[in-house]
Amino acid sequence: MLMSLLQFTTRRLVSQAYCGLKASSSKKQKFCLEMARPSSNMADFREAFAKAKHIAIITGAGVSAESGVPTFRGAGGFWRKWQAQELATPEAFARNPSRVWEFYHYRREVMLSKHPNPAHIAIAECERRLSKQGRSVVVITQNIDELHRKAGTKHLLEIHGSLFKTRCTNCGNVAANYKSPICPALAGKGAPEPETEDATIPVEDLPQCEEDGCNGLLRPHVVWFGETLDPDVLTEVEKELDICDLCLVVGTSSVVYPAAMFAPQVSARGVPVAEFNMEATPATNRFRFHFPGPCGTTLPPALARHQTEIIS
Repeated sequence: MLMSLLQFTTRRLVSQAYCGLKASSSKKQKFCLEMARPSSNMADFREAFAKAKHIAIITGAGVSAESGVPTFRGAGGFWRKWQAQELATPEAFARNPSRVWEFYHYRREVMLSKHPNPAHIAIAECERRLSKQGRSVVVITQNIDELHRKAGTKHLLEIHGSLFKTRCTNCGNVAANYKSPICPALAGKGAPEPETEDATIPVEDLPQCEEDGCNGLLRPHVVWFGETLDPDVLTEVEKELDICDLCLVVGTSSVVYPAAMFAPQVSARGVPVAEFNMEATPATNRFRFHFPGPCGTTLPPALARHQTEIIS
């Protein structure tokens, strides 16, 4: 049964990151299940865009798929014999850190050859342009590929972390890391073909913490299945969703929680929400707008300079 209340608190988000959200009674906002079908009228969206002062853009794997980034989801979404859900867990890392690091080394190396597509660039250009007008754009992304950062986005909340950050399992230090390879033992490793044998790299040869006197085993600074999201990041997300007066949902399936609840929460308080996705999602009918098709095609004209904008 669909939940009837959408207002959430950060504490609830953190504790229920992957198991759904329970309703909060703080604002008693009921979700209307009988909404009109969303509009695909770009002129109407552009009118809302022209008026917006605080725009929140929520992005998912679909926005990066057009850059050739493998998603490891659905049919064919395997690395060797495993899907991401079998490797991206604390338990998998504890059992076989070498295999998990091979998987993430492969993903890091792939990403070094990928570039932002027109959707990433349109978002970054929009942020730059509107900031000069005293308007704000925040990108709340589920992606860990840093393509938004490459495109030039400044106000970026990466709720699932980054492929290019590490966290020490000993001292907890988080650091940016763009080394290729990340350690000598992983050079040439990580091939995705099913017949590839594990490298079985000793723990002492895997990425190590460089803080003085630590030398602890590093792990990717990403949120794995079964882990909670960073409460500080979620606090920032909540603040942005509370003030936004226009929300875009770009390239996301709207099924991964808690991110799947972000846009419906905004819609519940009457703010226009526009979905840009290849196909309809479970949340589509909750939004005011839906624009089907590749994000790299639909998003640039949606975020282009409006005729009412003052050019400084």
